Amino acid sequence: MSRYRASVPITDDWQHFRFEVADGVATVTLNRPEKLNPLTFESYADLRDLLHELPYRGDTQVLVIRGEGKGFCGGGDVNEIIGELLKMDAHDLMGFTKMTGDVIKAMREVPIPVISGIQGIAAGAGSVVALASDFRVCSRSARFAFLFTKVGLSGGDMGAAYLLPRVVGAGRATSLLMLGDTIDAETADRYGLVHELVEDDELDDAVRRLARRLADGPTLGYAQTKALITRELDMSLGASVELDAMTQALLMTTEDHAEFHAAFNEKRPPDWKGR
Repeated sequence: MSRYRASVPITDDWQHFRFEVADGVATVTLNRPEKLNPLTFESYADLRDLLHELPYRGDTQVLVIRGEGKGFCGGGDVNEIIGELLKMDAHDLMGFTKMTGDVIKAMREVPIPVISGIQGIAAGAGSVVALASDFRVCSRSARFAFLFTKVGLSGGDMGAAYLLPRVVGAGRATSLLMLGDTIDAETADRYGLVHELVEDDELDDAVRRLARRLADGPTLGYAQTKALITRELDMSLGASVELDAMTQALLMTTEDHAEFHAAFNEKRPPDWKGR
């Protein structure tokens, strides 16, 4: 556990999804397959809190998000969330929408690569969770639906209007967010939404392979790369170049950078330490 964690203990029991850590890879499995793994008030809150804890666990280099069964995540549960939202006043509604946005913000800011392994539908909030991941590994059965307008709401929910144009371009994002149509895996791949497209029976191995590569790689370099990608979306070129320079100078003092040099001269693979 990180020395920067004080009195508040690390959570061992996550009640609203399955959570496991093995060899540096943490896996969240949304496990209500009978309803296509919908998100609820409680699972949103748990996911937000887990993302804040991950950097302090000391045993996690990569986070994988999966859905059990035939789908990744069908979005917010219609009755458990939408039905309840209709009963709330403005104060509580704002609390809910800020919480869902905090999940996406935490996904982008956690200094750990996030992989979503997607089979079947990723709809509504599920599509934004996939979008906020660093990598989306998809089977050919995968489908995406940013369907917020189809329930009478803005298509720009949970940061989708910020993130999606930066991934697929403004024109395609406008179509996806305004019309809310479902696109298949091949279309998502053509749009640039997919990191790797595989056959359905190859998804587990593809996710495992990528997670292992990231966990065994230069994790400090990965963390800083993710931070720069996220931060520089809103920065000028001059500010971005300055931040890049400062970050590179800092990383040039690390054990990993020296290890590359030693490994190169000794003609062996680097033994990355993340330090």
